[in-house]
Amino acid sequence: MSVGRRVVLGGAAAALASARLRRAEAEAPKQGGVLRVSAYGDITSFDPATGRSGEDHVQLYPLYDTLIDYDFTTLTARPRLATSWNFIDSKTLVLDIRPAVVFHDSTACDAEAVKYNLDRVRSYARSNIKADVDAIDAIETRGTQQVVLHLKRPDTALPLVLSDRAGMMVSPTAFAKYGEAFDRNPVGAGAMRFVEWRDKDRTVYARNDKYWQPGRPYLDGIRFALISDLQTGLRSVMTGENDFIYALTPQQMMLARRGRDLVTSASPTLFCQLLFFNYGRGPMADARVREAINYAIDRKTFDQASALDLYQIADMLLPKEHWAYDAALTGRYPHDPDRARALLAEAGYHNGITLDLMAYNDQASQQRAEILIEQMKAGGITLRMKSGALPEITGQFFSGKIGDMLLAAWTGRPDPSLSYALMFGKNGYFNPGGAETPGLEDALSATRVSEALDVRKTAFATVQKIVIDNALCAPLLFQSQLVAHNTKVQGWQPTLLGKPRFDDVFLSG
Repeated sequence: MSVGRRVVLGGAAAALASARLRRAEAEAPKQGGVLRVSAYGDITSFDPATGRSGEDHVQLYPLYDTLIDYDFTTLTARPRLATSWNFIDSKTLVLDIRPAVVFHDSTACDAEAVKYNLDRVRSYARSNIKADVDAIDAIETRGTQQVVLHLKRPDTALPLVLSDRAGMMVSPTAFAKYGEAFDRNPVGAGAMRFVEWRDKDRTVYARNDKYWQPGRPYLDGIRFALISDLQTGLRSVMTGENDFIYALTPQQMMLARRGRDLVTSASPTLFCQLLFFNYGRGPMADARVREAINYAIDRKTFDQASALDLYQIADMLLPKEHWAYDAALTGRYPHDPDRARALLAEAGYHNGITLDLMAYNDQASQQRAEILIEQMKAGGITLRMKSGALPEITGQFFSGKIGDMLLAAWTGRPDPSLSYALMFGKNGYFNPGGAETPGLEDALSATRVSEALDVRKTAFATVQKIVIDNALCAPLLFQSQLVAHNTKVQGWQPTLLGKPRFDDVFLSG
């Protein structure tokens, strides 16, 4: 079996392996029980093609198996619904589909269903991930268990692209039945099936008794309690109302470590706090304004004030543990408020500038926004903040094109070419103004020509330099994945993507 190139993330695998874990004594996996998870953000859509937030993945993973999976610690591609795959030439990828898999509604998850899904994400008017699979020119089936992808150009990132949203298989029968309402009536082939969703309250899943993996899942179900305030969510775990919470702040992690009978975990991630820019319009279309914002930020102080100096300062969208990280590109925007004011003056804003900042209304996001508002003042930048729930604000910024910048995070993707295409490509959903950056499209294409990591790293250096030189965003910090759960939760392992998956989780007692 050829599984494409190996994606090895240097020291990150070792760091994950040595992540600080306080565990209850290991037990043999057992069946039964409902895992109760405190989730701080409501899902934007249960359709993997139309979602607007990287946080959706936590609730999508149980519902949808992907064509290809990734190793939790290295992001190396591994089999899932595709048992094997092979580039028979630079523009032809053959997938062998696992036999006897069915969706939750008993529709066969065969080659025709896979073709349907890939055609859907390429052509569906509401799809936000067309850029992910733009390299695909045509799809054919060979028998019931093989799919051939004919590409417009070489794309060695495609296997790991298919471990993300584009590879999440939905039931063709269900999508034909529900259409746009599939957003809230999901049917996949994952370990869990959909039971109920209540806006800003809860999401409920039950065990998929037709799942293709014998003996899986261990859990009878998962219940996501939607608690936007992380402090309240942590208390719910400490008091036994819930079992598991993720995305804790460093301050809350310190409290969790003092809790009785709690297991805590801290591990590195690709999760990057940043300011997204709508650089396709108004003052944000001027690179000097975007550069001024970057110079106005004191990232070290931001880390100390918001994360107790526990996160990694971000100069680009890849942390230092990543194989494509380029140390030569660090330090492009040191804290220099005088330089920020000079750039604004060059852009015609001699008396400073007022910009609209979008932010989420959870406590941690509000704290980060307040720090940035104060820091920006010294650089001549006044920020007017609008805050709200994650789905609301995300939709307003990326779809409604409201606001100049969004304080949020990029949760990472298994292959970095996907991150850069989605965020900065001319057709990327997270490029709200649809602005095209000279040279970027060709540079992105160059990252997908070879399977050799040294060749790809050189190509990514060019991509990252274009993004940094044009100040297409303002990276802030790389978060650690901070998790707490009670001792009943067994088998959970962190992932470098920083998005909790419950594949191997079972409940003891």
